[in-house]
Amino acid sequence: MNDSMSIPYLVMSASTVVQVVMLILTVGSILSWVVIFQRTFALRRARKTHQVFEERFWSGVDLNELYRETPSEQDPQGAEHVFRAGFREFNRLLPKTRSPQAILEGVQRSMRVAWSREEERLTLHLVFLATVASASPYIGLFGTVWGIMGSFQSLSMTQQATLATVAPWIAEALIATAMGLFAAIPAVIFYNRLSAESGRLLGKYEDFAEEFHSILHRNLQGRGESGTA
Repeated sequence: MNDSMSIPYLVMSASTVVQVVMLILTVGSILSWVVIFQRTFALRRARKTHQVFEERFWSGVDLNELYRETPSEQDPQGAEHVFRAGFREFNRLLPKTRSPQAILEGVQRSMRVAWSREEERLTLHLVFLATVASASPYIGLFGTVWGIMGSFQSLSMTQQATLATVAPWIAEALIATAMGLFAAIPAVIFYNRLSAESGRLLGKYEDFAEEFHSILHRNLQGRGESGTA
């Protein structure tokens, strides 16, 4: 390949605006890959944590013992966070009111707040991926249009335009579009994948909250029947 048509030479000889566009796209691509790897590992840990906790929860362990297993100074995650929030509210309201409905409503509110915080945790930085995926092609296209406009302005000052003189200008302009696609395609793919995985985990947390709510409801019904007897 001729040195004048090599990608490093074309990048270095591009106009300032096109170089700034390429720099923005390069930074966006690097940051999106950082987010991709970080979110992939975080979701993998969340899946394992959820599986371990559910196995422990459904093993028949006493709920008070399960609640005491995690020290309060630690930051629980996933279904364990939902469980601790709901069970803490259950123990707080149980001595204060005899209304099962009030207790269950308080438990449900606490679990909903915990679920919302888990949603924020699981979807952290996914908006950035969506932004890179949607904006990168347009940023690259802007660099291409700007580069072609500059090339035509330069060509208008020459007496004779041949393919050899036009090709480098067009090539350096098209590099911006290529870089935009290079940044956008992985961001689109992994945004969809990570969003789907987050949605599946959040669905599991919601199912656990409903099942735990049913357990507490049966517990309160049993206490009410024994108290009446």
